[in-house]
Amino acid sequence: MTQQAQPLAEQLRPQSLDEYIGQEHLVGEGAILRRALDSGRIPSMIFWGPPGVGKTTLANIVAKRTDRQFYVLSAVSSGVKDVRDVIDKARMLPNPPILFIDEIHRFSKSQQDSLLAAVEKGLVTLIGATTENPSFEVIAPLLSRMQIYVLKPLEIHHLLLLLDYAMGALKQRYRRDIELKENGALIQISGGDARKLLNAIELVVDVLHEETAAKSEPLIITDQDAKRCIQNNLVKYDKQGEMHYDVISAFIKSLRGSDPNAAVYYLARMVEAGEDPLFIARRMLILASEDIGNANPNALLLANSCFDAVKKIGWPESRIILSQTAIYLASSAKSNAAYLAINKAQEIVKTKGDLSVPLPLRNAPTKLMKSLGYGESYKYAHDFPGNFAAQEFLPEGIANTRIFDPGDNPREQEMRKALRDKWKEKYGY
Repeated sequence: MTQQAQPLAEQLRPQSLDEYIGQEHLVGEGAILRRALDSGRIPSMIFWGPPGVGKTTLANIVAKRTDRQFYVLSAVSSGVKDVRDVIDKARMLPNPPILFIDEIHRFSKSQQDSLLAAVEKGLVTLIGATTENPSFEVIAPLLSRMQIYVLKPLEIHHLLLLLDYAMGALKQRYRRDIELKENGALIQISGGDARKLLNAIELVVDVLHEETAAKSEPLIITDQDAKRCIQNNLVKYDKQGEMHYDVISAFIKSLRGSDPNAAVYYLARMVEAGEDPLFIARRMLILASEDIGNANPNALLLANSCFDAVKKIGWPESRIILSQTAIYLASSAKSNAAYLAINKAQEIVKTKGDLSVPLPLRNAPTKLMKSLGYGESYKYAHDFPGNFAAQEFLPEGIANTRIFDPGDNPREQEMRKALRDKWKEKYGY
């Protein structure tokens, strides 16, 4: 197979904001980050967004645009010593360098503490990249000194533009006519990840070129070709770790699908790959509420205990706790009723606006408010038989709207019956 000195994703890496694709809300004309760059006042910042949307590229562009020394550390392989080495070098420079830390969410508290003084004194301008919510992963003192920029998933027109650039570069590389007849499979394989898309098209063209090198006709790429090439060369395709998010996705879907065997298999895949155990525990904690909920409230308690225990126990023993929790969650009854309920409630709020709270439910701390009827006619539930008094709690515009619909499992069916006994026909339980 043809060997290339420079991967396509690196070859096409933008060198300026004008070449940068996506994130118009940050770097478009008049956008917040572009204005900061134009002013020359660059704060320490965190780029938070999904993989392959341009976090590292944007950090490189910031360094070039400001003509600063650029240091790169990976939270996976760097420690406090590496941080201190950069800070020592920064003291010798006329201008504060930019220190870029990839996957900053994987830095421990002590590692983040080692950055704090340098950021506070302005010795370095810190740029962190993360796929995780920084409010959960970055210590508060450091976070308070950084600006958070949220990067959005790339849209279809961004990916198609990337494919156009890729095709131009590949035609020049192979000195051959190449026609991308269909692009649906490549777009789907990419999952909105630019690096994944470029790695995929590079691999497909590389394989097809080798297969048809003796022929003189143009190289034509179909969806079927793309799928075949990727499937047959999965290890090569994943050399940069693109399957990380595929495996966690398979793990979560196995838990949701009630297959403990598959769940533990994908857990083992992540354990062997050196995945952050807290990343796994956090995903299970979310699933316990989103996909199990009140079908088994103990699932959330166990998942939360798992997260705490993993933090306390450390590696490698915490893999046993992850396994126990994964098996429990996979084997549990499932319900997404709580997830659907909050989604429905948020949609009502967005479409109906801030509806007036019924007067009986309003707080009445002053005489004026009491005279206006605030709190009047409120029925204190504990004064009534069964600790229940029928009254209207929803605003007038959405009265009688059923937002929570119990799932089809024994526990939530009990909840449905109890609600029906209380509310009769009001909500249609």
